[in-house]
Amino acid sequence: MSVTLKAVKREDHARSTTRKLREGGQVPAVVYGKEKESKSIAVDSIELIKTVRDEGRNAIISLDIANDTPVDVMLHDYQLDAVKDELVHADFYIVNMAEEMDVAVAVRLEGEPTGVKDGGVLQQALYEVQVRAKPNQIPEEITVDISALDTGDILTVADLPKAANYEILDDTESTVVTILTPTTNDDVEGIDNEQGEPELVGEAQTERNED
Repeated sequence: MSVTLKAVKREDHARSTTRKLREGGQVPAVVYGKEKESKSIAVDSIELIKTVRDEGRNAIISLDIANDTPVDVMLHDYQLDAVKDELVHADFYIVNMAEEMDVAVAVRLEGEPTGVKDGGVLQQALYEVQVRAKPNQIPEEITVDISALDTGDILTVADLPKAANYEILDDTESTVVTILTPTTNDDVEGIDNEQGEPELVGEAQTERNED
């Protein structure tokens, strides 16, 4: 099931026109796909952000382009203004609902490990995995229960939940989570400093000229 997002065609690519679009709450964007002609469009910034937050990064979006035929797309990439923290451009990829595609899917940990309760430190090495599935069968996230993990235990890609409608492409031996036993306070601080969670798939980049 897809969610609808309204869009308008963008004919004028002048910098002044693009700036006015952004000032009016619109985001200039491009729609493209395999053997498909690319189109320049604009969508409402708030509506796009709301759609991604409510439906997930891999949501199927029915792009309702004014005076044109709606198309099923996924948000492929986006750029942010690093200073204003505002959307400045978006790329939408036209999907074929009958064909499998490869996308990044977040890994969500559930539960408090036994080893952490006993003083161990959780270290997550992998925050997302590559998944192959048809567009309408892509999981929003892959959840794994880590409650039973004890100090010294390692959870790998092979331990992640399986499903018939998607395939995880990462090396099965890749480490997802480790429960470590720190020996000194310095070890604890070092581990904590290494655990910064990365930004979403298709990392937001600083503004680049897409006019």
